[in-house]
Amino acid sequence: MIYLNNEEKINKLKEKMNINNICIFLDFDKTITTGNSEDSWAASANIEVFGENLSNDLDKYAKKYAPIELDYTIDVAEKEKYMEEWYEKCMDLYYEYHLTKNNLKKSIENSKLILRKGAKEILFKAHENNVPVIILSAGIGNVIEQFLKEQECYYENITVISNFIKFDENGNMIKFSDNMIHSLNKNIDKLGNLKVKEAIKNKTYRIGIGDLVEDMYMMGEYPADKLLKIGFLNKNIAENLEVYKKNFDIVLTKESNFYDIEKYLGLPRI
Repeated sequence: MIYLNNEEKINKLKEKMNINNICIFLDFDKTITTGNSEDSWAASANIEVFGENLSNDLDKYAKKYAPIELDYTIDVAEKEKYMEEWYEKCMDLYYEYHLTKNNLKKSIENSKLILRKGAKEILFKAHENNVPVIILSAGIGNVIEQFLKEQECYYENITVISNFIKFDENGNMIKFSDNMIHSLNKNIDKLGNLKVKEAIKNKTYRIGIGDLVEDMYMMGEYPADKLLKIGFLNKNIAENLEVYKKNFDIVLTKESNFYDIEKYLGLPRI
């Protein structure tokens, strides 16, 4: 189902946006992938590659912290502390289990990541028309890039900003990238990516697509009338629908997909 929460604004943007003046910000987990797909953290811990221990430990943390992430009654400052705690614990597991470049690659190849319908097509259209696409994810960047390459939809106009794992010349894990990205600190202004800033500096309008309310911060501080905010509400629909309707211009539920967005916005023009 699709909910339009500011039709006047949406219609004005539809009239003004074109391939030359837009850029697209995308979340990855549960956005580019489906709401019932495993996430990029789980995809890096495939049981066939690592056995059950790493996967079970990640799942244990997810069961504790994921409900907090989806609870919009919790104070933001308190919630951010929980998110930092969650991500630090998950990152520590990869050191503990001695992750290598080779077993990470095998894990991704055996993962249960599921591309959301229409995602491949919208990425292709953006590529064909040189529209900058910024994938800003609290997941694992290595997983995102390899998966999109496997799906044949990773193009030069795409920039992935995420938690990347660095390896030494022997393929052994050294560390995660310095700036931890979790669901509450995704903001292009604060991350200071020069490549992205250059790519979007002449783009008037920004389209943001995510599955959490906090995903919309990824577009940075920008005039509200030049932002189109689109949210996939995958879980806790009854509890969170009103929150999503207050924060997104368009809300899509029940495994909606990118074809739904294209159909309504006329995005084949991209």
